[in-house]
Amino acid sequence: MTDLPLFPVDDADLARLRTRLADDAAASGVLDVAYRTVDSPIGPLLVAATQKGLVRVAFGLEDFDAVLTALAQRVSPRVLESRPRLDAVATELDEYFSGRRQGFDLPLDFAMSSGFRQEVQRYLPHIGYGQTRSYKQVAESIGNPKAVRAVGTACATNPLPVVVPCHRVLRSDGGLGGYLGGLEAKSALLELETTSGA
Repeated sequence: MTDLPLFPVDDADLARLRTRLADDAAASGVLDVAYRTVDSPIGPLLVAATQKGLVRVAFGLEDFDAVLTALAQRVSPRVLESRPRLDAVATELDEYFSGRRQGFDLPLDFAMSSGFRQEVQRYLPHIGYGQTRSYKQVAESIGNPKAVRAVGTACATNPLPVVVPCHRVLRSDGGLGGYLGGLEAKSALLELETTSGA
């Protein structure tokens, strides 16, 4: 048996190969979920989209492999990294974090939630930039004033944090409550909006 020579592949070559694979998969109709990671002031974010729109934003403290596995199980097993397909998402997030964007214009896919949770998550973008509401106020706004805990659960399981602004929902006493990305991230987002919106 003869040893074949190994040819080093640099990062640029790997990036081109990944892009070509993603392009070929998309052209062949076999790419259902595209993803990439983006840097942000609150740490790396994994963003994923279907043909319908942005389906997942995950924080660095979440296990990205577990997030991708959940997408494969709940949306489609045809998941592939594709940076160009998520360029618009990366651009809007960058604009938001630099204080140049107060609302997102991205199509959204709520496939990772359903029922009451999805109803709450669809309501959250109606809370204006730099504003907050209590869990109770959100429950009242969607016509279910006794569902305060359920609103909290819907916020805690929001598959599209930052873009669908669950960070704008606080406890009635003004406390932060919980946040999937951690309380430090929630505080940072609220501070960003307070200082940028002034």
